[in-house]
Amino acid sequence: MAGAAFPTEPQDVPRVQTTYRNIVTSIPAPGTIETLEQLREYEPRSMGGQPTIVWDKAESYHVYDRFGNRWIDFSSGVLVTNAGHAHPAIKEAIVEQVEHGLLHNYCFPSRVRADLVEALADVGPDGLDKVFLLTTGSEATECAIKLARTHGRHVGGRDKLAIVTFHGAFHGRTMGAQMAGGIPALKDWIVHHDKDMIQVPFPDGFRNTHTDFESFLNGLKSLGYGGDRIAGVMTETYQGGDSAFAPPQYMQDLALWCDEHNTVLIMDEVQAGFGRTGTYWGFEHYGVTPDLICCGKGISSGLPLSAVIGRNDIMDLYPPGSMTSTHTGNPVCCAATLANLRVIDDEKLVKNAQRMGEVMQPALHAIGERFPDIVGHVSGKGLVASLHMVRPGTTEPDADRAADIVRRCVEKGVMLFAPVGYMGACVKISPPLCIEEDALREGVEVIADAVGESVNERG
Repeated sequence: MAGAAFPTEPQDVPRVQTTYRNIVTSIPAPGTIETLEQLREYEPRSMGGQPTIVWDKAESYHVYDRFGNRWIDFSSGVLVTNAGHAHPAIKEAIVEQVEHGLLHNYCFPSRVRADLVEALADVGPDGLDKVFLLTTGSEATECAIKLARTHGRHVGGRDKLAIVTFHGAFHGRTMGAQMAGGIPALKDWIVHHDKDMIQVPFPDGFRNTHTDFESFLNGLKSLGYGGDRIAGVMTETYQGGDSAFAPPQYMQDLALWCDEHNTVLIMDEVQAGFGRTGTYWGFEHYGVTPDLICCGKGISSGLPLSAVIGRNDIMDLYPPGSMTSTHTGNPVCCAATLANLRVIDDEKLVKNAQRMGEVMQPALHAIGERFPDIVGHVSGKGLVASLHMVRPGTTEPDADRAADIVRRCVEKGVMLFAPVGYMGACVKISPPLCIEEDALREGVEVIADAVGESVNERG
């Protein structure tokens, strides 16, 4: 197998998603317990929850601890390292920028920022020619909401301010992003909800079998909204936890509806962009062009940078100095991102994601067909997928089963993050786009073994 790993056990605490207890093997590697205890003492409990492997370094599609144990990475560090971990060209670009001597410059002009916004505009669709650089995906989605509402007021007056998102959506962890999100448990802490941030069912074909565009219109009608009041519609290209895509016809009808009602269509590509789904942009699967694109994660393959790419008339709504960010276009992050874009292009990683997806997706569907009682649904495209774990013979989510499978995979040398998606019951699979076929097949075989062992031992 790919390498040894320390086993973990489910934590018996209230949770939205299955979490893990900070324990290791009965013969722990030196320093492991101390590191875990140090983190537990000085970090909030919310930072726990992942398999308790203490990462030391990562290269390409492998993760290592400090004692030489190695894992095939099926997490991409939560879908960040599209070009692989620590790609030499990206490391070199970071070092060169550091040695050059510019590590921060706020919003003062810099050559590296100018080069990056041009490069991102070049890889974006025609007509989306302005780029605003930020730090996190949440910043990008909140910026898109701000722009959509501002545009709505310009074209439709003060009442055209509603933002439509979807049940199950995740758009970040800041207040605006979580109010826009569609996971109720993540926004219980918000006392005064924005009544004009509304959600309608997402047409995933599994949890919601109503997949025609009428379901969108019916959802708006049930909430008392018409197109005259909708400033923007924002959707993840695929829903992050469940890796679920909408039907192309639904999205094409949605794009037409947005055009008819002067409503801004926002595609949250924070997970999907830069080749993850086997196309450069995930929305290419739908045959639509949004008005705004939110980017992050795989944009740099390692450093914190995000962006909104959009139409000139929308992006230029605010005057100088009124839409900025302290770390916008950080020079080191810009250098890493420019290098990442070159690597994606030079090494044909989008094509590799497509080819490897043609290996991975059927193999995962075969697991679902082999274990239909507990794998309720398999969804994804390219190099992202989810196994929806259910209680035997039902569609009821089984978070404990998902946690058990993740634990077994990590023990067998395949790195996964904790289960996500609906009720924390999805095993998410997302290797770097540079992964080779032998490693991909080995990793999928490990998942199949883990599912089979779970069935044999748990029923």
